[in-house]
Amino acid sequence: MKVFIGYDSREDVAYQVCKYSLIKHQSKVEVIPLIQSDLRSSGCYYRPFDEPSSTEFSYTRFLTPHLSNYSGWSVFCDCDFLWLSDIEELFKFRDDKYAVLVVKHEYNPINKIKMDGQLQVNYPRKNWSSLILWNCNHPSNKNLNVETVNKLSPQELHRFTWLKDDEIGELPLEWNWLVGWYKEGNPKALHYTEGGPWFENYRDCEYSEIWKKYFGEMSNV
Repeated sequence: MKVFIGYDSREDVAYQVCKYSLIKHQSKVEVIPLIQSDLRSSGCYYRPFDEPSSTEFSYTRFLTPHLSNYSGWSVFCDCDFLWLSDIEELFKFRDDKYAVLVVKHEYNPINKIKMDGQLQVNYPRKNWSSLILWNCNHPSNKNLNVETVNKLSPQELHRFTWLKDDEIGELPLEWNWLVGWYKEGNPKALHYTEGGPWFENYRDCEYSEIWKKYFGEMSNV
């Protein structure tokens, strides 16, 4: 079970806690950080440095099939996730007819600013790409190679335009629980999409106590 986590140097602690929460519930998971500088050094990522993006992994997530050698199934998640359940449960949603499976949010945030002062941009299928269960050997994902990841526009990537609509499967929303947005249900993976407790302005956001609990456990380990 490979899980690629988006890495942003401004949110190292978020990545570390996300990784810890994955391993806490499933010791056999292989966690791989998508570090942009490493991907640039390897030659598989060369988009312009000044291209608008809210995180360092805004576009590197789409290299997951390539980094998985277009074989098997992998998961990508943003670093601001906190896993409350065994990710093996998520892998059980695998279905070979789909190229990807995502939570199909109807998410239109009101706030214009998120995280550490980043601009909140609305667009179709927003947050669908924050958690992706990838069928890496699906024929349509072969179109998502190094060249296309570096050349397609942000809109084309985040809207999954290299796929047909019926190649995008749907996951239950509890696997990408948008903190502060969803209210009723039993989250299996929290997503602090507008900012988490590692940011000063979000110290006491919803579900902050459970994140702090995991942070404390990780620190003790």
